[in-house]
Amino acid sequence: MKFNQWISLLVLGVCLYISWQIRSVLLLAFAAVTFAVVLNRAVRLLQERIPDRRAAVLILTSSVFLVVAALGVIIVPPFFNQLQDLLGLTSQIVDRAQVWIEKLGGMIPGFAIQDLQGVETILNQLRTADLEMMFSRFFTWFSNTLTIVLNLLLVTALIIMMLLNPKAYRGMFLKIFPSSRRGQVDRVLDDCEGAIAGWSIGILFNMTVIATMSMVGLWILGIPLAFANGLLAGLLAFIPNIGPVLSVVPPVAIALLEGPWKALAVVILYVVIQQVESNILTPLVMKKQVSLLPAMTLLSQVTFAVFFGFLGLLLALPLTLIIQQWLNEFWVKDFLDQH
Repeated sequence: MKFNQWISLLVLGVCLYISWQIRSVLLLAFAAVTFAVVLNRAVRLLQERIPDRRAAVLILTSSVFLVVAALGVIIVPPFFNQLQDLLGLTSQIVDRAQVWIEKLGGMIPGFAIQDLQGVETILNQLRTADLEMMFSRFFTWFSNTLTIVLNLLLVTALIIMMLLNPKAYRGMFLKIFPSSRRGQVDRVLDDCEGAIAGWSIGILFNMTVIATMSMVGLWILGIPLAFANGLLAGLLAFIPNIGPVLSVVPPVAIALLEGPWKALAVVILYVVIQQVESNILTPLVMKKQVSLLPAMTLLSQVTFAVFFGFLGLLLALPLTLIIQQWLNEFWVKDFLDQH
């Protein structure tokens, strides 16, 4: 290899190392770009009535802040009140689960009793532990308040800056590439914008429908804390595959207080909701907006969660959509289709 090639490889290695060290900042920047792309379409619609872009951005961002604040006032207090009630029910849930395990132990063959005893041991450990204190410490460790506030401020500032003058940032990004490639890169950016906008429409629609269906279904079944559990199901729908599995645990645990048949009814309810989401909502909304195979979605979630943590898990789908657009343009069209 020539000296210049070695220098290029060295520079590339240094850039990759620096990128890995600041990966959290890069993910926050990507989150800001994602939201800016979505909001930019709304700004364009506003500019049809309000030509001044700064005024349109001000109106849109103010409206978003007002909506978020209103939802926070209406939804957050009852959600956390019900979440606290749920934590208060933990010991009762553990007691009831142990009773049903003891009953089940007398009805099943002896070879399975050892497994049930193992589960019973775990339940005894849960009873003696202060679960509320454990949850509080975990929550404090997981979401340091100051860090979250600073990250939100950073993302918000970046979104507003990019909304005020998106062409300048796009032009700056294009200058990174050779002039012979800029037209191609510009086309990929358009494709990425369309993919992210389509994903945001689909996921917001799915989250709203799943939250509503979960609340109504749990209320019909007479499950306590239906509002908190339904809202949790809607929020976790943001994470495909993994979120729906996690959302079923709290309502099933609460239903165990009244009997195993009710817990089974909750499981059936959530299975029906997921079938509606998979077979009706996704074909109607998501598949028209986003073209990703389910296996690719799951693999991307696991991969980004391993490398980038919880934030990587949240942003796995938009990141995968963007990578797909770039690979399609620069790998499939430029290389594979030519051979």
